[in-house]
Amino acid sequence: MQLRFVGCGDALGSGGRLNTCFHVSGESVNFLIDCGATSLPALKRYGISRDALDLILITHFHGDHFGGLPFLLLDAKFAKRKRPLVIAGPPGIDIRLTRLMEALFEHSSATKPTFDLQVITLEPAVPRSFGAVTVTPFPVVHGDSGGPFYAYRIEAGGRTLAYSGDTQWTDTLVAAAHDADLFVCEAYTYDRNVKNHLSLKTLETHLPEINPKRLILTHMGDDVLHRLDGVSHQGASDGLIVEL
Repeated sequence: MQLRFVGCGDALGSGGRLNTCFHVSGESVNFLIDCGATSLPALKRYGISRDALDLILITHFHGDHFGGLPFLLLDAKFAKRKRPLVIAGPPGIDIRLTRLMEALFEHSSATKPTFDLQVITLEPAVPRSFGAVTVTPFPVVHGDSGGPFYAYRIEAGGRTLAYSGDTQWTDTLVAAAHDADLFVCEAYTYDRNVKNHLSLKTLETHLPEINPKRLILTHMGDDVLHRLDGVSHQGASDGLIVEL
């Protein structure tokens, strides 16, 4: 099983990086974690088949994590997709997706897709299985709008993948990522405290209790990117492939 960083940037495209979108694939799994606004061209750039996707997990409703869905669904319509697709995320995802579709492509939400599309609400701390993928959402702290906000602990292919989503420090990250084979975590700033986001130095103080087998930093702002050569942790880059 492998994870590919289709996009790993922040909302402002720091370092010229694309919006958040991770592709996880293996013998029995094929899914996305988040689908930011730049996801469709990035998926095409890397030759990732959209028709093969079974599941899209959304952490929250900000455009750099959620805004690519209308483009992906429109692409599926014109490609006459037949394979069923599940989109799952925090409470309100059905209403938010309808509003987003209408904001970007008028009347698109009323057009019946050519495939079975399910939009499913994930409840906090309640594991949910989708075929060979089991996902448990953990509430995180990322502001008053665009939420609820989730981190995910994902079990698939005998491996555990954790993703922080966008958040300031919260103890739920320990439960979400404890002993994970791979923890993909936001490091928006280096040591500066920014409300609703996580700094690398804050993350480092909690790494002993999280104890991931492997850590990869994502959603990095310019001050982290400029120091990345001197950071002891691996940083994500668009297109990076990681074996799990």
